[in-house]
Amino acid sequence: MLAIERRREILSRLGADGKVIVSELARDFEVTEETIRRDLERLDREGLASKTYGGAVAKQNSALDLPYNIRETVNVEQKQAIADKIAELVGDGERIMLDSSSTALYVVKKLKNKRNLTVITNSVKILIELADKSDWTVLSTGGILKKGALSLNGSSAEKMINSYHVDTAICSCKGLDMELGVTDSNEHDSLIKQAMFASAERRILALDAAKFDGKSFVKVCGFGEIDLLVTNAEPSDTWLSFCSEKNIQLIY
Repeated sequence: MLAIERRREILSRLGADGKVIVSELARDFEVTEETIRRDLERLDREGLASKTYGGAVAKQNSALDLPYNIRETVNVEQKQAIADKIAELVGDGERIMLDSSSTALYVVKKLKNKRNLTVITNSVKILIELADKSDWTVLSTGGILKKGALSLNGSSAEKMINSYHVDTAICSCKGLDMELGVTDSNEHDSLIKQAMFASAERRILALDAAKFDGKSFVKVCGFGEIDLLVTNAEPSDTWLSFCSEKNIQLIY
């Protein structure tokens, strides 16, 4: 296993468990503990984890934007589970919008057996993924390239989104809080998600269960702008009751 692959797996474990132990990682990856310590030091320097005595803990910074190549390989099983559920909700011939989240990319992968979809997205990765779908209509929002995130943002992207009306918009977020609503890490991404939800008949929020009760930097929308919430695990009873009160269909 290459060092970068090992560090991605460490980040995935941090995302799932919140912490990692040097001795356990050394055993699992069949490398020395010193090698693992260097990996953790690298992740700490890059702001992706917080090194502690004997291991590391997840970086508790919901405003942090991880590079796309990292996000794409973290919590893969959770994203695939969410994508499976969303794929069941989308029929042939639908017009959909997808944001540039890594979760949206997994959704597209699961949708590729559908016929005659029209897709509007600001995700460069999704555009590449769909390059071979000759029976689909794929539209790019255009806009300014956010290189690390491989997304297109800015006023021209928002204007393009606002000029269309679609059946379904599918977006993710960084945090979900009962008081704040849906939040994300930066204004540019939030404005794109707002525009997509405003242009759709049905609005699906896709997020892994760890983001419940999370708060990030910028508010995207309130719960009145969400029709369905799709996640990978059953939320708490409090969240189940809350979604019922807000008339949000919860799928997990």
